[in-house]
Amino acid sequence: MRIVDRLPVKVREIENVWIPVGNTGQRMAARIWMPEGAEKRPLPAILTYLPYRKRDSTRAGDDPMHRYFAGHGYVCLRVDMRGSGDADGLMDDEYAAQELNDGKELIRWIAAQPWCSGKVGMIGSSWGGFNGLQVAALRPPALAAIITNCSTDDRYTDDMHYMGGCLLNDTMDWGSSFFTRLHRPPDPEISGPDWRRKWQERLDQLALPLATWIRHQRRDAYWKHGSVNQDYAAIQCPVFATGGWMDGYSNAIHRLLANLSVPRLGLIGAWAHKYGHQGLPRPAMGYLQECLRWWDYWLKGIETGIMKEPMLRAYMQEAVPPQGDYAECPGRWVAEPIWPAPTIKPKRFFLNLSGTLGTRAGRTVALAHVSEQTIGLAGGEWCPHGIGGYGPQYPTDQREDDVRSLVFETAPLDRPVEILGQPKVTLALTVDRPVAYVAVRLNDVFPDGRVSRATYGVLNLTHRESHETPKPMPVGRRVTVTVPLNDIAYGFRAGHRIRLAISTTYWPMVWPAPEVVTLKLATGLSSLELPVRPRRPSDRKITFKAPEQGRPMAKTVVEPPSFHRIIERDVGKGTVTVRAEENDGSAIIADTGVEIGRWVKETLRITEGDPASAETEMGSIFTYGKGAWRTKVHGRCRLTATKDTWLLSADLDAWEGETKIFSRHLDVPIKRDLV
Repeated sequence: MRIVDRLPVKVREIENVWIPVGNTGQRMAARIWMPEGAEKRPLPAILTYLPYRKRDSTRAGDDPMHRYFAGHGYVCLRVDMRGSGDADGLMDDEYAAQELNDGKELIRWIAAQPWCSGKVGMIGSSWGGFNGLQVAALRPPALAAIITNCSTDDRYTDDMHYMGGCLLNDTMDWGSSFFTRLHRPPDPEISGPDWRRKWQERLDQLALPLATWIRHQRRDAYWKHGSVNQDYAAIQCPVFATGGWMDGYSNAIHRLLANLSVPRLGLIGAWAHKYGHQGLPRPAMGYLQECLRWWDYWLKGIETGIMKEPMLRAYMQEAVPPQGDYAECPGRWVAEPIWPAPTIKPKRFFLNLSGTLGTRAGRTVALAHVSEQTIGLAGGEWCPHGIGGYGPQYPTDQREDDVRSLVFETAPLDRPVEILGQPKVTLALTVDRPVAYVAVRLNDVFPDGRVSRATYGVLNLTHRESHETPKPMPVGRRVTVTVPLNDIAYGFRAGHRIRLAISTTYWPMVWPAPEVVTLKLATGLSSLELPVRPRRPSDRKITFKAPEQGRPMAKTVVEPPSFHRIIERDVGKGTVTVRAEENDGSAIIADTGVEIGRWVKETLRITEGDPASAETEMGSIFTYGKGAWRTKVHGRCRLTATKDTWLLSADLDAWEGETKIFSRHLDVPIKRDLV
């Protein structure tokens, strides 16, 4: 990473500016990077709009990116939305109408300032990528373009709550963390003596969005709100959609390219839940330079050549190492002028009785299979964060899971096969329970026997026809279903085998079905469809500059970070426990003197043969302090289930100094709805 300290324009940083919200009497809070002379010669503005505390929690990422953009002639704002950070008010969920309407009002306010040319762009990753799309759909007149990273157009199918109609354990991970984050205090140096009242209001609200997410188990109006795929035409400004294959949100990029009618580009690297200049696994790339080309074209009218680039540039992975943490992903960049790409053709393989993937259908025989509850231990995280050296977040060697699954594979390939897009699996199957799942993994078998997961998909079979109106499976009757796998770019090398592995469980990523399921799969009638892409000489032209960024946040480390992930097996009881602890340590921010700390602990447990034994407990602690001001918030959530009911509990404790000022416990039973 090249640190660029000398930029074309001098920049003044403003720690806090209050932004009024209509006639509510409340205010949002903003950090601003102001280029020299902007008050006399107005410039376009770039906005990042988040609930994550601009003062400290996101400062390490905000500083190098916004200093870089501001140093190239943009007024940059990082705004705390109402109910978060130093802002006034309350918030109780993601992407609520208040958040999105405030975002539209915020853009109007920015455009009216004397230092703004009247054109505004939005950039954000994850939450900020989501609400960039969502605010764009409200059509603020001054919003000229957006960059959305690691985000989604569909809050139900491609967020960390549900996948294929199955409940993800990531919803517990994020739900517990968000529960704690919602109740953090503002900073007294910014909010003044009113800070304690604002904090107490947040604590007294005791918002638990996790309960809402679990109550909404099908794609209903709750999830359709904020899902821009409900009306792509509502977005009328240009969109640059970016992400990484290791991230949980890459599927949306292809859909946005295919369905938006505005000028648009897509960029997908090998990395996890990060911006491209920070990308791990490498290669990282000159992401901020690409963003600057985008901003200069759409916000300043400068011809940068950005819109002459192919619509999609993507990293074609090859022989990805099957290990939980690796620094470099082998492969190369490829490109498609338009998406969907007419040169990508489906190639069909049949699941045959001999355990082969063949180009011709074999004899139809029903293969019976009962999955162990712990198939999935090699699956890694649903959404790795690409933090490097922090333990096994990526999928590990698949042999442990494959040996306990139904497996079909090709002969060794006599030539490379490259795929780009969404593989699909058609399964003719019978199950003996009304609620059942299938998990399907597309694997790369190395000549030395190692097995790497290329992509995967899961489907709650009650959602086989619709996520809106699920219905029980007809017990004992053969049904044909289609399981879409996650979009991917992957090159299978000559001498490797393509393998498909099928199970009815995928724990700990996916919460188990209510009962043990016997699956009967019909060979000859079931198939795999791969989106095969021909190699092209023009791919060699796809290159990027080396990554660079502005000066990073300076800090003093008080306690270094640490991470561990342990899998324990009680052989006598048949119980498997996954324990993970992520300690960010603590550090003092040089600019503000604020000391921040974060600690997360997760415990997931299940007993073989008993899906009702599944339990997940996750907790997080956030600490903030400076001088005599010391605060701590500790939130914990636990989920178990019977055949018919989710049993959710939550605890929240808060301290000012050594005094506990708040403690509350919640029990929330929720009826299972074919999940």
